Amino acid sequence: MEVVQENAAMLSNYEVLSLLKDNKQSQTKGKRQQNTNVATILYSTLKYLEKTPCAAVQSPEKLADFMQAVDGFNLTKAEKLQLLNLRPATAVEIQLLIEESEERLSEEQIEQLLATVAEHLGSEEVTEEEGPHQSEMKALIGPTLNADAVHRGEGGNFYFSNKLASIF
Repeated sequence: MEVVQENAAMLSNYEVLSLLKDNKQSQTKGKRQQNTNVATILYSTLKYLEKTPCAAVQSPEKLADFMQAVDGFNLTKAEKLQLLNLRPATAVEIQLLIEESEERLSEEQIEQLLATVAEHLGSEEVTEEEGPHQSEMKALIGPTLNADAVHRGEGGNFYFSNKLASIF
């Protein structure tokens, strides 16, 4: 096998999820023999993506609307994709996702961008004891460890309860 065109396109989490679901349906119809390692990776990826917001909230129409809405912010394709996949909720997250955001965007533009993300992609409900990405953290470590043993401490850092300290 030969790679014809490397890095032909960047895909959002929603597009990868759709592709994997279509692939899974076509494989169950054909009953092809598949390498167990590949099957494990596909299964794990599907389960992870199904727990992310892209599974329930996003659609092709919403993706197109969002891309049009952020056109005026002069962002690169990679930055738009990161906004789409990660759905930032704070100015700090914008600074982490957009290169040189302090020079390229004013505070007002950052607020507009956050409002655009919330409007087109929705925003996660954030409780006092659970930060915006705690659910993602639990989804990542849940299959391996007891997800309820992960807590957010002072300063927003994640830590494991003492029950897990003996494991490590």
